[in-house]
Amino acid sequence: MRNTTTPQKIVIAGGGVIGSAIAYFLASHPRFAGEVTVIERDPTYAQASSALSASSIRQQFSQPVNIAVSQFGIKFLRHIHQHLAVDGSVPEIGLAERGYLYLATDAGAATLRENHATQRAMGVEVALLEPAQLRQRFPWLNVDDLALGSLGLAGEGWFDGYGLLMAFKQKARSLGVQYVKAEATGFVHSAGRVTAVSLQGGAQLPCDWAVNAAGAWARPLMANTGLDLPVYGRRRCVYAFASPAKTPGCPLVIDSSGLWFRPEGEIWICGLPPAEDKDDNDAPLDVDHELFDQAWLTLAHRVPGFEALRLQRAWAGYYEYNTLDHNALLGPHPLLPNLLLANGFSGHGLQQSPAVGRGLAEWICEGAYTSLDLSPLAAERLVSGEALVEKNVI
Repeated sequence: MRNTTTPQKIVIAGGGVIGSAIAYFLASHPRFAGEVTVIERDPTYAQASSALSASSIRQQFSQPVNIAVSQFGIKFLRHIHQHLAVDGSVPEIGLAERGYLYLATDAGAATLRENHATQRAMGVEVALLEPAQLRQRFPWLNVDDLALGSLGLAGEGWFDGYGLLMAFKQKARSLGVQYVKAEATGFVHSAGRVTAVSLQGGAQLPCDWAVNAAGAWARPLMANTGLDLPVYGRRRCVYAFASPAKTPGCPLVIDSSGLWFRPEGEIWICGLPPAEDKDDNDAPLDVDHELFDQAWLTLAHRVPGFEALRLQRAWAGYYEYNTLDHNALLGPHPLLPNLLLANGFSGHGLQQSPAVGRGLAEWICEGAYTSLDLSPLAAERLVSGEALVEKNVI
């Protein structure tokens, strides 16, 4: 166990939900002594993934570590008032546990069953439904071409992602964390240790520990560290639409085509990943309206009532996409042990932020993950080349 009696300076590059979660868990850790500074280039979070995400949480992963991370995440969100209240002000994130519904044709049924076995072994409340059962439970759903569905019965749904970010940030600041409006440009290091975080304009913030939590902008910060971080901003569009259709009991539906949709009050939101050859790195955050035309066809097929719909609005945000294996890259830099990575969440950052924040705080304060072993997500696999592939990527 690490001795933390000597005050330490921690500098976190990135003040989104991941950076703010790490800051909160550090500041509240009983063994932490020191200062935490968070560098955020845009306190309005106009382009931050935390603010532009569809903000959901699920247990239906294929990797056990991701399931365990989300199991802690849902417990944290359910009791957020106990963790993140400030001076009697209780954060409200609108958690709606309505479940995920994964749909599969014959081509995907075996994978769904394999994932189901892993999930059940981890204690996830999830049910496999045959087409007749899907039709009975969701009569508004076209199941004619489906072989199987997987429905989360508890611990899955959606919430206000920006609200979670603000709750972490406000609580962290109430505990003494300093937020600095600046743009981090890299890490200064000598003799195998990071000594400072460099800022645009030439200034440096000295540190004992540095954390890269810069989201879709994480890769350039690593340029002089000897590690090529395979993390890029991949544009994902969210479309909000109205329809006279009725979808009672609608969960977050993941169609076999890759399209997803869910209710949002009196309307619905949806998204569809672009074709692989059109999924460019760091594309501008302009809405792809042609992609919605494709989504419309799939929506109308899966829910006949959606043949009549009207686009209300749309926006685009970045997934910080890990091209190696679509999983988070966590923990010590392979060459600079006091530089911690928290990158490449590939769309899972909001739901994974509580466990990641707690885990990296433990690493700094105690020298190990003491609550939940996050070592399968270690950044060391960038050196070994051993991918940890997550099959259930949206």
